[in-house]
Amino acid sequence: MKSELIINSTSKGVELAILEEGKLVELHRDPGETSYRVGDIYLGRVRKVMPNLNAGFIDVGYERDAFLHHSDLGVQFKTQQKWTKLIMSGKLPVSDIKKFKLEPKIDKKGAMKDYVSSSQLVMVQVTKEPISSKGPRLTAEVTLPGRFCVTRKIFQP
Repeated sequence: MKSELIINSTSKGVELAILEEGKLVELHRDPGETSYRVGDIYLGRVRKVMPNLNAGFIDVGYERDAFLHHSDLGVQFKTQQKWTKLIMSGKLPVSDIKKFKLEPKIDKKGAMKDYVSSSQLVMVQVTKEPISSKGPRLTAEVTLPGRFCVTRKIFQP
C-alpha cells in the first residue's frame, strides 16, 4: 500500500494530510501559534556549547534558546546527524535507507563538545515547554507518536 504524508505550512498554520493509494485518509489542521508544545520536532541550530554544563543551547525559533543536555543526545546521535545531512543534501534518497550504514554509538558519559559544535544543525524534539525565563528542553531522540503505536527509535542498533 502506497502512503503519502503531505505537509502545507503557511503563516496561518500547518495542514497535514495522509493519503493511502491516492485517497485522503486523515487531515489535521494546526493554527499558527508561536508556543512550543511537547512533541514538536525541529531542525535547530546550535548557538553555543557549554562544557561546564555538558550541554548546548539550540535555536529553534523561540525567543530564548532551547536546552539540550548530552544525556538527551541518544546513543545513535552520530547516525542521526549523518542521516539528516545526507537527506538535506539530497545525496540519500529515502528509498536507499536499507543501504545506510550506522555510525558507532556515542559514549553516554562523554562530553557534549565532542559531538556538537556551534552553528551545527540538529534534529530535536521538545520534551519540556518553556517556563518563565527559560527556553524549552529538548532531546535528540525523536519519537513519532501514531494512532496505534509510538516509534521510539529511528535507527535500530
